[in-house]
This record gives sequence, C-alpha cells and structure tokens, in this order.
Amino acid sequence: MSTDDLFLICNYAVLPAWFLLFFLPHHRVTQLSVNAIWVPLLLGPFYIWALFFGQPAPEGAGFGSLESVMMLFQSPTAVLGGWIHYLVFDLFVGAWTVRDAKRQGIKHWLIMPFLLVTLMAGPAGLMLYLLLRLALKRTVTLIESAG
Repeated sequence: MSTDDLFLICNYAVLPAWFLLFFLPHHRVTQLSVNAIWVPLLLGPFYIWALFFGQPAPEGAGFGSLESVMMLFQSPTAVLGGWIHYLVFDLFVGAWTVRDAKRQGIKHWLIMPFLLVTLMAGPAGLMLYLLLRLALKRTVTLIESAG
C-alpha cells in the first residue's frame, strides 16, 4: 500500500466522526464513537509506521531548528505521520469543543462554524471557540473546576 493510499484512508476515516460532531453532536452514536478511543486506535498504527518504519529521515533532520524540521518533512512517510497527527488532534479538539459547549450551555449552531475551522485549521478553531466563550462571559479555562 502506498503512502498516497494511506493518506486517503486516514482522511476518510475521520470524516464520519466529523459528520457526527456537526449534525448529531449529542446523539448516543456520537457519544459512543467520536468520544471513544476508536480514532487513535484506528490511525495509531499508521502513525507509528509512518514515523518509525517508513522512509528514514535525511541526515540532519530533527526538531532542533526550523531547518531540521523542514528536513524531516522531505520524506513522504514523515509528512503522512504529521498529517495523521493533525487528523487525530484536530478531531480531539472538535469533540472537546462539542462537549464543552454543551457544559457551558452554548447552542450547537453557534459553534458549527468553529468546528469547520477546527477541521481545516485546528488551533485557529480552538482559539475562535475560546474567544466565543469569552465573549459570552464564560470561563476560558481548558479544564473543569472541581465542585
């Protein structure tokens, strides 16, 4: 199987979860699937393969400088690993946003644009959602308070 095939499989694997977050955010199916561990369990092996068993990184590649990180991503398998990383974490942020909005009493239709931004550009979607919480005079902490 090629890296292009794996790229498509991983992309398509998260789309049902995003669909559920958009259109059936509080349905039992969404709670059992998106909020469960199936996405990391499904994509984790591809991620591990891409990072540790795929094409080796060129000499000098690493995380110590922008240049060395750019060298890491000269390998198609490293790019695939990075992409899977985005897919899993963006979905995690989207699922957290839906759960948090429900806890905060924020109507789902208000967060739908932020879910779309999170799907396309995770950190920007999270930032916009947190700004919405701030604008609605709710807390902007990322953790729940006890009690």
